[in-house]
Amino acid sequence: MSEAIYRQRPGGRELFERLLPGVTVPAQPGVAPEIAPGLYQSDGMSNSWLLVTDEGRIVINTGMGFEGPIHRAKYDAVDPGPIRYIVFTQGHVDHVGGTNAFLEPGTEIIAHADNREHQALDELIHGYRMSHIEFAFPGVRDRLEARVEGEDGGTQALQAQPDPSITFRDTYAFSLGGVDLELMWVPGGETNESIIVWLPQRRIAIVGNLFGALFGHVPNLVTIRGDKYRESATFSAAIERVRALEPEVLAVGHHEPVVGAKRIASQLDRLHASVAFVHDETVRYMNDGKDVYTAMAEIRLPPELEVGEGYGKVAWNVRAIWENYVGWFHHLSTSELYPTSPTAILSDLVELAGADAVVDRARSRLSGGDPVEAIQLAEAVLASEADHQGALTVYRDAHVALDAKSINFWETSWLQDQIQRTERKLAG
Repeated sequence: MSEAIYRQRPGGRELFERLLPGVTVPAQPGVAPEIAPGLYQSDGMSNSWLLVTDEGRIVINTGMGFEGPIHRAKYDAVDPGPIRYIVFTQGHVDHVGGTNAFLEPGTEIIAHADNREHQALDELIHGYRMSHIEFAFPGVRDRLEARVEGEDGGTQALQAQPDPSITFRDTYAFSLGGVDLELMWVPGGETNESIIVWLPQRRIAIVGNLFGALFGHVPNLVTIRGDKYRESATFSAAIERVRALEPEVLAVGHHEPVVGAKRIASQLDRLHASVAFVHDETVRYMNDGKDVYTAMAEIRLPPELEVGEGYGKVAWNVRAIWENYVGWFHHLSTSELYPTSPTAILSDLVELAGADAVVDRARSRLSGGDPVEAIQLAEAVLASEADHQGALTVYRDAHVALDAKSINFWETSWLQDQIQRTERKLAG
């Protein structure tokens, strides 16, 4: 088995630090590079692709609303032909939002039959999502809710919510300019309506974020920004489906494509084995009568199954698998059953012990290498004294300690956001 691919590419923290400026200041257009004969890629919040044929162009994913014109300019610099089709590999906002920049008379939009339903789900919990994503993507809310001048003189949303004109359930095949395309429904690492675009003549599989945002990393079976749980078994089945195609080129949601049938197969095998290991170990811990926190702390991938943790984490997936099987009640406390926050009695405990004594203990925990316990103790004080300087200081320092060791995009984003918020409070 070849070396884990994540070691050869930027991780989640590095990748999104590069992309984040594009949320507020989009990159300037250039010419989209050709990644395979007739196939071009434009980077963004998630990759977009252009397939050029003698009878017109096919665009696969359109980026965010503010990215659509950028992708379009880069594609027009390659080929000015008509856009005959737009294909969505899934319904997330960073795949469909730029559609308006590509629509022409006669352009068909192809997606899975549940694509619009997924877009509707995103719209349903839009308020929650926006209030819980700013820590990771500052400024993205303004972009998603931006409006531009419409053709009728009014305004319209920059972020598109397109209605596919062609939908399918299992497979859909068509040809354009001598190029055959097979679209296959393969629910996987991000949505249940995701598809892959298979070019059998060229043995190219365009999978987007089927395996998560970062290929070769632990998938996010649940995201801390908020989303539905994703099934471990479904993810494994998606790997098997793509593996069976034996692609020569694998075009993924970020970075350049993975090239070479043996290399692709090896990386897919590694990812499949690692996901299966975490699943099986989690179930074993459940059946052995251990609790979810013990499982999260102890389950680790063996060296031969190493994959990256730049986007998802093994511990998070342990909990996702656990709760996907048996729900939110962990049988640890009667209080889990009732609508009383676990923090409700913290002020009572702090009053009994004394705020300064609790802060001293928090500082001791941090010095002893337990930053999470230090945070819990500091939070107990802050629950009753929100501006307690000692508690704020140890709270910040504990987050700094965790951030120094983090390589995960979501974890890093959360930790750094908390550090900045706490520093503002300390500054008064």
